[in-house]
Amino acid sequence: MLVGVLFAVARIPAVSATDRKLVAERFQFTELPIALPEGLPQRTIREVNPAYEEIRSWISSVGAAVAVNDVAGTGRAADLCLVDTRSDSVIVTPVPGTGDRYAPFVLDPAPLPSGPGVAPMGCVPGDFNGDGRMDLLTYYWGRTPVVFLHRAGVETFGRQSFHPAELVPQAPAADGTYHGPLWNTNAVAVADFDGDGHPDIGVFNYFPDSPVLDPTAAKNVTMNHSMSRATNAGGAHVLRWTGATAGDRPTISYQEQRGAIPSEAASGWTLGSASADLDGDVLPELYLANDFGHDHLFHNVSEPGRIAFTEVTGRRGAFTPKSMVLGDDSFKGMSAEFGDLVGNGRFDLFISNITTEWGLEESNFAWVNNAATPAEAKAKLERGTAPYDNKASSLGIAWTGWGWDAKMADFDNSGRQSVVQTDGFVKGDINRWAWLQELAASNDLLLANPDMWPKAGPGDDIAGDQTLAFWARQDDGTFLDVSEDLGLAVPIPTRGVAVSDADGNGAQDFAVARQWGAPAYYRNAKSGSDDFLGLRLFRPATGTGSEVASSKVVGTPAYGAQVRLTTADGKTQIAQLDGGSGHSGKRSFEVFFGLGPSAGKSVTAELTWRDLDGAVHRQALSLAPGWHDLMLTTEAAEVSRR
Repeated sequence: MLVGVLFAVARIPAVSATDRKLVAERFQFTELPIALPEGLPQRTIREVNPAYEEIRSWISSVGAAVAVNDVAGTGRAADLCLVDTRSDSVIVTPVPGTGDRYAPFVLDPAPLPSGPGVAPMGCVPGDFNGDGRMDLLTYYWGRTPVVFLHRAGVETFGRQSFHPAELVPQAPAADGTYHGPLWNTNAVAVADFDGDGHPDIGVFNYFPDSPVLDPTAAKNVTMNHSMSRATNAGGAHVLRWTGATAGDRPTISYQEQRGAIPSEAASGWTLGSASADLDGDVLPELYLANDFGHDHLFHNVSEPGRIAFTEVTGRRGAFTPKSMVLGDDSFKGMSAEFGDLVGNGRFDLFISNITTEWGLEESNFAWVNNAATPAEAKAKLERGTAPYDNKASSLGIAWTGWGWDAKMADFDNSGRQSVVQTDGFVKGDINRWAWLQELAASNDLLLANPDMWPKAGPGDDIAGDQTLAFWARQDDGTFLDVSEDLGLAVPIPTRGVAVSDADGNGAQDFAVARQWGAPAYYRNAKSGSDDFLGLRLFRPATGTGSEVASSKVVGTPAYGAQVRLTTADGKTQIAQLDGGSGHSGKRSFEVFFGLGPSAGKSVTAELTWRDLDGAVHRQALSLAPGWHDLMLTTEAAEVSRR
């Protein structure tokens, strides 16, 4: 009887076929192939440092990435920047269905130096020199990031539109080989951290600075020294914007803020990062999702010209497991995403972890904001307390598989967020979960040595058939994974996911990057009309005369601008212009709301932003449903495109 009662209490609640169908019918997606340049290699595994040869599938398990934004300057977020691991290429290509506006092309960092151990891991769109054109930051294993700055005066969009520049200045390399710091980056966050009106950059590394992918290098590499508290990784680097120029050979200047993140929290094996302002001062807080160790939430205590964070931790109740306390967890953090998950008008957090049943069953985190107001959040943060409680289990969103990137979005314009979550690890023919479980139970003293890890090579499979998860919110507030019902459950490991309304029809689509597989675009077949509000938020572009006038965009993105929406039925939602959060997927800069029962009615949007001088402004607007372009200076004003 005791066993029966415990089973009944602990089991995951079942959903009837009828109820599942009703939830799934709210959504409809059509998978479209993404055009890639012809003639690229089609590899299935990477060359690695000789010390990693026996675990090369493990080392080759990341790198697929995708971002969506208005790169070509057409006025819509209809361009993809993706990393295809099969060719180790960074590719720019039009979103499927938006016309053959240009031929897909590969971003080439030459004449900047490269080397045998360099491979791209992600692409982050952004206007890093403030001239109104979209640039592309690419990050790597084996070198520091490169920023492809959008040149002025180039009429035909293509590879020639971009000028590669080092994010971290390097000494000239006469032999063309990279000799700088061997950063191994898997997460980048872009936000105005110090409140000076310009985008700063957080670069968060995984492996220590070492030749992970160089097959000719010495075996001077390591693995994590613990499964639950490893702090021997590459570390965090926070770079503050100090200057930029526009033109045919644009430039940027960034200065590293050493000590911005407390040293004891700056050396985790980071796979995901996210930022959002929680306390109303328009200085975004920062979350780092770390593999093999504690995640961290940092309170932003910066001032113009100086970036600084202090760590805050969660509270533990009598029945709260230690691993469910923010900042004290031991789970395998893979991604982080701020958003209004439960529809309370506050920023919640969704964190992907490893949650494979009968494999490694941890839990995703749904950190629900427990501060009623920004003032209450500020008080908690100032005393070192994170304003979050984990509600993943009660929300039904705790378990899915080997989770990676995740994005929240309202795909049915209901006023409720759904979550798209990528899953899966290494695809092969022989199930090696038993070996992995043996590793997870081994002594931490052995872990740092690659020779002590179980083999993981071609043919080995760990969570290789796990599929994309699509978490839809039900009427009772819980979430249900309906990916299989929607035809999204393709058994190929996925990594990055990016969301936008590429064709401007009021329905959000998403793109998915697959590890060692072709990327895919899922077009939303249920377009909106008067049931959404979409905002494109800008600040004035900088530069001189013709440089700015020739731009096809309105201005530079208003990084960190927040919108609090109140609909006719009295419900409140919140969203922000996100400069780049997650693992290896980056959403567009559009701020999008589904209006739900208030469809067709005007809504009140309260905007909060910093201008180019760093001054904070707030303004409430009454807006009709549909798309609006707003210029944010000392006030918010609607503008038309050139």
